[in-house]
Amino acid sequence: MAADSGNRDGAQTATDYDLVIVGGGMVGASLAIALAGRGLRLAMIEAHPPGADSQPSYDDRGIALAYGTQRIFEALQLWPAIAAVAEPIAEIHVSDRGHFGVTRLRAVDEGVPALGQVVTARELGHVLIERVLADDAIDVLAPARVVDFADDGDRVRVEIERNGVVDEIGCFLLAAADGGNSAIREQLDVPVTRWEYGQSAVVTNVTPTQPHANVAYERFTDTGPVALLPMTERRCAVVWTVRDDDVDDVLALDDDAFLAAFQRRFGHRLGRFRRVGRRSAYPLSLLRARESVRGRIAIIGNAAHTLHPIAGQGFNLGIRDVAALAEVVWDAFAAGDDIGAGDVLDRYERWRRTEQRNVALATDGLARLFSNPLAPLRVARNLGLLAMECLPAAKHPLARGAMGMLGRQPKLARGVPLD
Repeated sequence: MAADSGNRDGAQTATDYDLVIVGGGMVGASLAIALAGRGLRLAMIEAHPPGADSQPSYDDRGIALAYGTQRIFEALQLWPAIAAVAEPIAEIHVSDRGHFGVTRLRAVDEGVPALGQVVTARELGHVLIERVLADDAIDVLAPARVVDFADDGDRVRVEIERNGVVDEIGCFLLAAADGGNSAIREQLDVPVTRWEYGQSAVVTNVTPTQPHANVAYERFTDTGPVALLPMTERRCAVVWTVRDDDVDDVLALDDDAFLAAFQRRFGHRLGRFRRVGRRSAYPLSLLRARESVRGRIAIIGNAAHTLHPIAGQGFNLGIRDVAALAEVVWDAFAAGDDIGAGDVLDRYERWRRTEQRNVALATDGLARLFSNPLAPLRVARNLGLLAMECLPAAKHPLARGAMGMLGRQPKLARGVPLD
């Protein structure tokens, strides 16, 4: 399949790669790893030097890896390295601050060792990039940026700039994994659904006086949800949603004032918070591309869908994009077919369309429902939480969804190798 291919003028020109991935963050690196060592010629273009702390995906945010995501990383033989820096979630405690509604999801009730695992983006990113750099089957073009690209019908031409020099490479398939502000998606003029929540997520980690006991907390408040996730070294990852008008004031607080403010917001279920790490914030928005395939270009991860962090589904949805795209690409390649052909990418888009839409609608709906101050809605949502706690059968689909195990599962998510 990697043979020379004719251009529009009839001359022969070598297609440099089968697949070029734009973006070396966690989603792009995972796709490269999933398809490496199988005979495909792979390249990954990244604007930052490999493994650099300046890579925006590799920051100090705590990420909740769903159990389905853990199984994907197990199938990619990455899990031992990730597990060494991860903390399991044995229970998820969901409540509405100051009201009676509460429900709990437990790993033991679902017959799994953990509902998920918590790891910092930086630690996960280092595991991924180390595997990428160690694999001779992946050409890492970094630091580099895409200057231009064109879909010629039988291939995609990509112009990249490195060290002031512009080169051209070609591929059968281009994967855009370049984040929520995707330049590839923008240049393609793919229509998007976009909503700004007027909120920002303040992220950090805190150390409580009481052990977290591997419980993750999702607490809904009048300014937005607060998530507290178990981490290693007795720490907890914090995702504190605040109004945009307040975010600068929150970030300006010194350690003691920040801990006091967060204590008031979360409560004393874990005792007092006594240490806090470095703080940062990012604005919250919903973005969903109305197309995840255009010609020979597939749009994945945050480039296709950026979600409210409620329920922690963003990265997990992106890694399921990776598992599905890797499967359809490998099936086509193994059959000797063109991996960027329309019927191949149509299979990917049909597969992912429903889940991408449903998860986006669910997270957006939850964010709106639990931030609405109207008394009838407040009572209804608390009754719903309480009813779910009293009806274990009703919790099972919720738990399966939180673990990323609803709908058609890719091979990797079932622990099955691509081949």
